[in-house]
Amino acid sequence: MDFTFLLESKMMLMQSLTAALLAILFLQSGLDKVFNWKGNLEWLTGHFSKTFLAGSVPFMLAVVTLAEVLAGAFSAIGVVMILFTASTGFAFIGALLSALSLLMLFFGQRIAQDYPGAASLIPYFILSLIGMYIC
Repeated sequence: MDFTFLLESKMMLMQSLTAALLAILFLQSGLDKVFNWKGNLEWLTGHFSKTFLAGSVPFMLAVVTLAEVLAGAFSAIGVVMILFTASTGFAFIGALLSALSLLMLFFGQRIAQDYPGAASLIPYFILSLIGMYIC
């Protein structure tokens, strides 16, 4: 008996669940920054006030916001594409953009010397790498 369809189904399930988690994570985070721009900008301005990044907070927030929204959107489209066409291209790009977004966030947390905040990003980064690998 040939069980390759079960292996393919398991892989599609893993791909779609990974993409779904990244879609939720980054759409929520990115859209929160869009709809609460002022609050995020105020908090981040204080967070980076004693670093060399203090003068570039608005620009950095814009870049991270764009990266997060794109990561979430590509991941969400990726879920649909995996389920309906078995195509993983969008999910791969979503995972790649997720990893890049997390690298930006990690860099900022380390510069701000928020080591627990930086450490909390590592599981998400690993998940993004896994998403890239399985897609």
